[in-house]
Amino acid sequence: MEKEKVLVTGGGGYIGSHCVVELIEAGYKPVVVDNFSNAVRGDRDLPESIQRIEKLLDTSIEFHELDLLDRPGLEKLFKKHSFSAVMHFAGLKAVGESVEQPLRYYRVNLTASLNLVEVMQAHNVHNLIFSSSATVYGDPQYLPIDEEHPVGGCTNPYGKSKYFIEEMIVDHCKAEKDWNAVQLRYFNPIGAHSSGLIGEDPQGIPNNLLPYVAQVAIGRRKCLSVFGNDYDTVDGTGVRDYIHVVDLAKGHIAALKKLKETCGCKVCFSLTKSNVTVMYENVPFYKHIAYKIAPRRSGDIASCYADPRLAEKELGWKAHFGLDKMCEDLWRWQSMNPTGFSKSTAS
Repeated sequence: MEKEKVLVTGGGGYIGSHCVVELIEAGYKPVVVDNFSNAVRGDRDLPESIQRIEKLLDTSIEFHELDLLDRPGLEKLFKKHSFSAVMHFAGLKAVGESVEQPLRYYRVNLTASLNLVEVMQAHNVHNLIFSSSATVYGDPQYLPIDEEHPVGGCTNPYGKSKYFIEEMIVDHCKAEKDWNAVQLRYFNPIGAHSSGLIGEDPQGIPNNLLPYVAQVAIGRRKCLSVFGNDYDTVDGTGVRDYIHVVDLAKGHIAALKKLKETCGCKVCFSLTKSNVTVMYENVPFYKHIAYKIAPRRSGDIASCYADPRLAEKELGWKAHFGLDKMCEDLWRWQSMNPTGFSKSTAS
């Protein structure tokens, strides 16, 4: 029996590559596209992450270097393949950068997603999983956040771009009754594959906390800047929600199975596991690194964490790995790959 083909946009990046692993292990055939905006180019013009997955799973993965803003290129890809579904990860994702470059974020994230949905519609591919973000909630009106929480009061252009894409997909599913979409909102994925072969390798200065902490711990950066210690929280630093990237990838597989139920456009599920402050004292890295307190960043909020119960009920999925496992796997990845995918010592 021929395996179902699933298009993975942004599949060379951090979350996308871990989803590629889970797709293969679940019996699907992923076809990966990426434009290398946040992926490291390896041999054969493949993302280094995809090459390592091929080695890890002893398989070959079809890859196309493609920017979703390239409409003709996208059309050509859909003419070549018959996809059962699309997992959409591609997009710009840094909160601070989006405040500084809002037009770039709207152009890239919105136009790419519109192109994708239109081409899917033209080629009768009606199953979509959109990798959204908890930033669509804005400053929480109550905690923990659940799927009934109001959305759209976003504090930065990145969050707004995700919210606009969500609304576009909802409206399209209302108009086209044969469409099925699951939109997944989540907070801060961390950790890495237990093999240590793939993990998060931000290009440039990391925008997320734990990758920056790990780079300071390994000696790539001198000091961690903690942005704000005057929030109304236990220790004055922001409270954030974390999920192991492998748990998150498995959540996407559960969502893919949900599409087979002809589910329509489902309420976006909040995927989460652990919520702690930025300076949570049990993070093992903090014993070994220098840090300083810096001013708050524009667009940041005090606390944001979710209630994951609906995801468990609707998707039959639950995150299993706690913060200790997240840090353990992150440190294995960083130790084996002190400079990330580039000039790495991983073997």
